[in-house]
Amino acid sequence: MSRPEEMPKEAGFPAPAGIYHLDANDPRQELVDRSRFSDADVQQISDLMAALGRLRDAEQRLTDASLRYMKLNQSDMRALHYLIVCANHGAIATPGAIAAHLNISTASTTKLLDRLERAGHVTRDAHPSDRRALAIAITPETHEAAMRTVGKQQARRFLAAARLTPEERGVVMRFLDDMAQEIEVADEVWAATPG
Repeated sequence: MSRPEEMPKEAGFPAPAGIYHLDANDPRQELVDRSRFSDADVQQISDLMAALGRLRDAEQRLTDASLRYMKLNQSDMRALHYLIVCANHGAIATPGAIAAHLNISTASTTKLLDRLERAGHVTRDAHPSDRRALAIAITPETHEAAMRTVGKQQARRFLAAARLTPEERGVVMRFLDDMAQEIEVADEVWAATPG
């Protein structure tokens, strides 16, 4: 069985080169000038891109399984994760804080909280120090279910990082931060244009 990043031979592309290889995505060097890189560098960088692709694929499978298990959508899961972190730190979550964290409107947040409350995942109570606000909390049952399943699986990332030396972790962090900065679309006009 081929790895997910490989192209099936039926597609007319040699499978070993893979879908993430630079030659597969930029054969005419319109995006990346490779003149200063050796063939070995291009291959190793392409292999690194394939490894990132496998990580994204694994994350997506975990996300999909989590959503199916919890019977929730992505915004719901992100809200529950935020509520778990708040509970772990003794912080009071409010609808406004949830809206800011998810970058959604207050109306969307109200619908999200209605949905989660109906399903028994959250409670809404009076805020202890702000009469105008509500305190939102994850229910103990949902917290336990999330920690026992999705949380436990997500925590395995720590083990992968722990197997690296401190120096290797520094290199990986610099690489990931650099890559995140390179692909940030905040200033790109085409990314802000409504579809």
